[in-house]
Amino acid sequence: MLRFISIFVLAAQLPPIAAPNVRFRNVAEAAGLRFHVDNDATAQKRMIETMAGGLAVFDFNNDGRSDIFFTNGAASNKTDPKHWNRLFRNDGGWKFTDVTSEAGLAGDGYSMGAAVADFDNDGNADLFVAQVGGSRLYRNLGNGKFADVTAASGIVDELWAVAAAWVDVDNDGLLDLWITHYTQWPPTNDRFCGDAQKGVRVYCHPKYFPGQPNRLYRNLGNGKFEDISARSGVSAHRGRGMGVVVGDYDGDGWMDVFVTNDNEPNFLFHNLGQGKFREVGLAAGVALLDSGKPVASMGADFRDYDNDGWPDLFATDLFHETFPVFRNTGKGDFRDATYSSRVGRLSAKLSGWGVGLFDFNLDGWKDAFYSCAHVNDLVEQFEATRYRLPNAILINERGTFRDGSADAGPDFQVPRAHRGMAVADFNGDGKPDVVVASLMDTAELWENVTATDGDWLIVKLRGVQSNRDGIGARLQWRGQTNTMTTSIGYASSGHIGVHFGAPKAQQGDTLEIWWPGAKKQTLTGVKPRQVLLVRQDP
Repeated sequence: MLRFISIFVLAAQLPPIAAPNVRFRNVAEAAGLRFHVDNDATAQKRMIETMAGGLAVFDFNNDGRSDIFFTNGAASNKTDPKHWNRLFRNDGGWKFTDVTSEAGLAGDGYSMGAAVADFDNDGNADLFVAQVGGSRLYRNLGNGKFADVTAASGIVDELWAVAAAWVDVDNDGLLDLWITHYTQWPPTNDRFCGDAQKGVRVYCHPKYFPGQPNRLYRNLGNGKFEDISARSGVSAHRGRGMGVVVGDYDGDGWMDVFVTNDNEPNFLFHNLGQGKFREVGLAAGVALLDSGKPVASMGADFRDYDNDGWPDLFATDLFHETFPVFRNTGKGDFRDATYSSRVGRLSAKLSGWGVGLFDFNLDGWKDAFYSCAHVNDLVEQFEATRYRLPNAILINERGTFRDGSADAGPDFQVPRAHRGMAVADFNGDGKPDVVVASLMDTAELWENVTATDGDWLIVKLRGVQSNRDGIGARLQWRGQTNTMTTSIGYASSGHIGVHFGAPKAQQGDTLEIWWPGAKKQTLTGVKPRQVLLVRQDP
């Protein structure tokens, strides 16, 4: 039985309207956010080098401001500080301080992705770091420090993990951990790819790398986890996993998991309840685009872009493949909306990694921010595209998009080897800002300086004793839906609550929340322009 009924008018029935342009200003240098991903590049062109660069935004010290964590590569064991992972504390006023050493988050090994959530329900956001062998779980001690609790937790992940997501798969109030893997590492042989006669070596095509299964760890409480990958049905499916996002696509009260695979069909794991999954990507219409060919799928986001009440799927891929859009029909499947949404035409010449759907201009429709770059640093010698690219912002006009990148500000056009990205309101003005990591180049911190009088609401949830983050909750406000999740983009995470934007003239003061387990809570008299803390009804 569906746990909510869509009451929204389909965007296709409404004429397009001109939406306000979105403008950004890069304040990273002035803010003290001085970081670049050192991917430890070598002449051997190891595949891991081009895929680094995940990050996370979360309030690690509970001061009400979103902080930033970057993952980093390593030559061996991060003995050189240039390879450390980095945590930057948000001091307010667009000022950040590197607190990596005192927090204990320099890390070890070659780090890829990050996933944030309060897995032990103590009120502090914890951190999982996906790595090329030997991923790490850090518990937030609540005093500005983190402890590596990997060994004690029972999480043993020696595969090449790219990304991870926190999700309560069995609605028991304890957040479980889903990890995506790419391939065996190190590979069985050091293959040369490129033009040997010219002495040009490039990163190899993914077809040379066999896929690996996803892994699912069930949270047992008391800091312990159990590997249920086999009995849940998850490990039966192998793919070159890159992105993972979660959402309840069929409204049955159980969170489902979407995994992007590199040049292989994507996976959609339908949650059957009680920790069981069925892979339905092909049947649900999200494994492939209508062309029938797999693409180089990388990052993803799982949110409702057309305001019909159902979460949709956005993904990224490479030049000439077009960024996929899968529209949720509300009937248990999806339709390829890549071209009907106009994203196909706008993205044909782009290559992307991360994607985030947020209402950047506060007009009531979620726009799409893409962190862009190609995989191959020598691609310009073989194809009519570039390795370093500017990011892209596509403006949502009632379910169809237009490219707003050229109007997003003069420094928005700077090309870099962008990778992970995440969204947060870093300065408390209600407008979503963006942080983006880049390989061997400076990180970007995009302050949203859009001229808008739109309203906004940020909802932060507190579960009763269990699942304190409320991950998996579905919220409706002013004709829109959104989901509480910390999984976003490519190898990245955002622990920021649930953001809504709305035109100033739009009415409505009722907020409806479907908590995990289908318990509905209704609040009236909800005023805009506030960060609202909602505690679950007992």
